[in-house]
Formats: sequence, structure tokens, C-alpha cells
Amino acid sequence: MSQGRRASLLLDNRRMVGKLAVVALLMFGFGYALVPMYRAICTALGINVLSVSEKAVPGNSKATPANTQVDTSRIVTVEFDANARGPWDFKPAKRYVDVHPGELTTVMYEFKNIQNRTMAAQAIPSYAPKQATPHFNKLECFCFNEYTLKPGESRQWPVVFVIDPKLPKDVKTITLSYTFFEVGGKVAAPVKTQEREPQS
Repeated sequence: MSQGRRASLLLDNRRMVGKLAVVALLMFGFGYALVPMYRAICTALGINVLSVSEKAVPGNSKATPANTQVDTSRIVTVEFDANARGPWDFKPAKRYVDVHPGELTTVMYEFKNIQNRTMAAQAIPSYAPKQATPHFNKLECFCFNEYTLKPGESRQWPVVFVIDPKLPKDVKTITLSYTFFEVGGKVAAPVKTQEREPQS
């Protein structure tokens, strides 16, 4: 390879490195600028962007901003029901709570397998009245998941929900009902041992 060709390739490589360095700096700057841009957009749209580090802690002089999505002018009573199709204990920790639409709420459900065998089960939810269904938003739920519980085993599961502020004004009470049933054929039945007759 001639000397001129080598010099040309070296110059091209330096130009490429320079371009890549500029692109990397621009990407870093863009990523750095995203945080204030995101905050400005969310503030303009009224979205709550409070991070964990900004929440009030003991000794922190900054007050926690109010959640503007909560409709404090209304109270909705949410009742909790539990139906168990089988010999086990299943119940909510609370029978009802009063919440504001837009308010984040957590309620625990308790389950215990009181049988002397391992079982697999799952729960399905239902709502009343029906028009409340699209406005009841569950952020965390144990429903539709299958669980295997050993004899005497107890579990607690959270239900985290928010009621949409667009809930019709005439709906003042919502009932969240869970039916917990055994999933057939998921767990093998205990093997019965046959007693041998004593040999003579």
C-alpha cells in the first residue's frame, strides 16, 4: 500500500472517530435534557410525577405535593366479598373502605388451605354494579393466577386499585367480589398404600 493511501485512510479514520464522538456527545446531552423536558410536559398536562426521592421523609422541610388526580369532593364505598368453592378459608382483611376517586388503595385478602392435601386454586373477580367495571382499575391483583398451597398453608395477597374519577356520579357503592375455586387435575391425588396381608 502506498504512503499516500495510508495517509488517506488514517485521515478518514480520524474523521470517523470525530463524528462518532460528536454523535455520542449529542446523545448524552439529549438524554440529560429529557428529565427536565419530561417534568415540564407532565406539569403542563397535570400528571403527577412525584418520585420516591421527592416524597416527604422525617426531617425533610419540603411538603409532599397533593395528588391533583384525587377527587376529594366524592366518597365511594368499596365493599369486598369472598366466595370459596371448596373446603378452605378465604376472606378480605377489611369488609369495606371509603375512598376518593383517583386515590390509590390497598386491601389484603387472606387464604388458608384447611384440607389435609395439597391443592391448586385461582380466583376470578366480579363487580357490582356493572357500570362500575370499566372505572375500577386494579394495579395489582392475585386474580387469574394459579396458586398451589400445601395442607394448612396460609397466604395473603394484596389488591391495589384506583377508582377512575370519571365514575358516574350516581354510583356511590362498588362491590368487588372474588370467587376462589380449585383447579381440577392440577395436583395429583395422594397415593393410597395397600396393606399387605400377613404371610402365614
